[in-house]
Amino acid sequence: MGRDNNYSAGGVLLTKDTIMLKNLTFIFALNCVFLGATVLSAQTSKITVTATGLRNADGKVLFSLYKSGDGFPSDATKALANGDTKIANGEAAYTFQGLKPGSYAVSILHDENNNGKMETNFFGIPKEGYGASNDAKGSMGPPKYEDAKLELKEAEKRISIKMLY
Repeated sequence: MGRDNNYSAGGVLLTKDTIMLKNLTFIFALNCVFLGATVLSAQTSKITVTATGLRNADGKVLFSLYKSGDGFPSDATKALANGDTKIANGEAAYTFQGLKPGSYAVSILHDENNNGKMETNFFGIPKEGYGASNDAKGSMGPPKYEDAKLELKEAEKRISIKMLY
């Protein structure tokens, strides 16, 4: 080490300015990593769901978004979010916004008589149209959350669900 503030490390001559520049570069890179992680965690996404194959334009389509199997697909009170929309040209679309990346499932109901619930016959078979993400179908009952589950990784995801009657 000499009086001119130069240092030798492994045979390489380092000046005080070079060391300061390297430290600033490191601090800048570290800040970018932390700021980037903060921005990514603060970003929200959305899922736009289009219900297709509606047999008529009566009533409206109810949309429910679930984060787990609890309540899926028929208990909208346990859904993360709910919405409804009118029908046009045999379709209805609704967008769930402000979502974090993760796993979700969607259920839909063609509420033809606008009473907010699924109408069934004497045996419990639906009289109104219904559906689930991934066009999941149940065997002798409603579809399972695991079959309807979708992964939201992008800023916007668009899915289509074919109505079953």
